[in-house]
Amino acid sequence: MKTYKDALQNLTTEGTFELFTNDSEVFESGGVEGSYAHYIEHHLGPELGHFKKFEFSDYEIDAEVDLPYAFTTETYVYTIVLNPDDNGNTRTIKKKGVATSILKKIDDKWQIVKTHSSSRNVK
Repeated sequence: MKTYKDALQNLTTEGTFELFTNDSEVFESGGVEGSYAHYIEHHLGPELGHFKKFEFSDYEIDAEVDLPYAFTTETYVYTIVLNPDDNGNTRTIKKKGVATSILKKIDDKWQIVKTHSSSRNVK
């Protein structure tokens, strides 16, 4: 989970595809995004190109292992600073988020089978 979080903070998806099973399912804020590969191609990948900064804070994770599965709940605040627009203006988005994931140990490696995240405005 740390590798995935770190990649996003570095504004890349490099090294993240092997963290997910080929038939993974991604759900985000009420939407069915499809497999991780589809999610990256049609959603998150293009979004990262518009970000100047993506940072997690107040990050906590709870994990329960019941081999061959693990179940995680992550809570965090994320801050996104968008690249400047044509007038040089940037916008900052700050939200409180939660994500739950199901991982499976396959060939001695943990892979994400399903993940769901949602967020709301920080009060």
